[in-house]
Amino acid sequence: MENRSIYRNISPLDHRYYQSNKELFEALSDRLSEEATVAYCVKAEMALLKTHIKLQNLGDQSLIDSLDAVENSITPEEVYKEEEKTQHNIRALVNVINKKVPENLKPWVHMGATSVDMLDTANAMRMRDVTREVILPLLIELEEELIKMADAEAETPQVGRTHGQHAVPVTLGFTIAEYVSRLGQSISEIERLSADQRGKLAGAVGGYNATSMITSEPLEMEKMYLDFLGLKPSEYSTQMVEPEYLLRLLLEYNTAFGIIANLADDLRHLQRSEIDEVREFFSATQVGSSTMPQKRNPWNCEHVKSLWKAFAPRVMSFYMDQISEHQRDLSNSASARFQADFIAGFAAAAARMKKIIAGMSVNKEQLRKNLTVQGDFVLAEPTYILLAMSGINGAHEIVRKITLSCEKNGKTIKEVLQTEQQESWEKIKAQLKEVTGLDAEDFYSDPSLYRGKTAEKTRTLCMKYTEMISNIRGEL
Repeated sequence: MENRSIYRNISPLDHRYYQSNKELFEALSDRLSEEATVAYCVKAEMALLKTHIKLQNLGDQSLIDSLDAVENSITPEEVYKEEEKTQHNIRALVNVINKKVPENLKPWVHMGATSVDMLDTANAMRMRDVTREVILPLLIELEEELIKMADAEAETPQVGRTHGQHAVPVTLGFTIAEYVSRLGQSISEIERLSADQRGKLAGAVGGYNATSMITSEPLEMEKMYLDFLGLKPSEYSTQMVEPEYLLRLLLEYNTAFGIIANLADDLRHLQRSEIDEVREFFSATQVGSSTMPQKRNPWNCEHVKSLWKAFAPRVMSFYMDQISEHQRDLSNSASARFQADFIAGFAAAAARMKKIIAGMSVNKEQLRKNLTVQGDFVLAEPTYILLAMSGINGAHEIVRKITLSCEKNGKTIKEVLQTEQQESWEKIKAQLKEVTGLDAEDFYSDPSLYRGKTAEKTRTLCMKYTEMISNIRGEL
């Protein structure tokens, strides 16, 4: 085994991000590395050999079981050494397997298959396994952290923002519940798509030409073969499995990546000095700036967004790998290898976001201050609605002019209504009491009372996605 410093690796995934995600990246390596790729191809070849044993009555169950030891004995080093001679990866693998199986099975190794039968089937297994055994558990843990925060802050008042401007009040929990919902939907879709990765044993052009020489029921043979691997056959194969099974899964990965990046961006802005509503965990020994000792930079959120910027554009390669000339060309042979990098980058971002949410602190005093920094301006909307509901035509324009007067004279909406629009104020008071039961003095003194159903909606979403998580865990 070559002893090489990880700091000589070219990709930052293999040194910087490996160092900060060792356990996660080891789990990814078990399923995405070149060693894993070879192992999945061996598994595919062994499934084919087991299929021949059953179809041709070449031996009993003990012979089938004995192939597991052969499977575990094959190393990527010996396959690569053989490939130096063959200049063909699957033929090299076949030659290595052929040396290790019993004599009566040697003629049946790879019999009826083409290389991509093995490669695409192996890739379907590894993408299924990395998704269901590593990525989905990680995303579920992140979703649980989001649910925990949303539920805890369901009642915490926050000013809503559109176009970077204060809008109407919400709650912090409602703000986080957006991502509970968006990520939750993506998790559900990733689970569905990962369970539907497909394999094939349809031969060089997908027409079952070779296997038709072996059995009168080649489609049943394909099904038996894939049953050993826990897969279903592609509905239509050329030499390759239809690319859309994997493409749709990778696109949903990218959708989830964008959701996490959007969350990172929102949280980063909420940590701005002039907003200061939430804060990333900052350790006692951590340094924010090499020259400004006071800095507490939201660098983890920036890190997540930066990873998204690096990897999200890879989606163009996924689309381009969708296209192959006639029954097959090799134009995806290099580009498809970088799918593993994309998944690793996505996993690093998801893990970092989980850490951010778990360590996030909430500045409730600042949240309240930001909500009332413009007095009762955030209540302009209910003021116009209550006035209109009282039968006043042009209520929106009336309130718009009131806000202009407020800005000019430094008054609140309530003050202008009480001193300059007394009739309107009386109508608003009566309408507010009738609809909500609230006293106008209390309402205009506490904008957080105008929050709609944000808290209730937050708790509904938390319950929904808690149940979804439980159901998905039962499927994994």
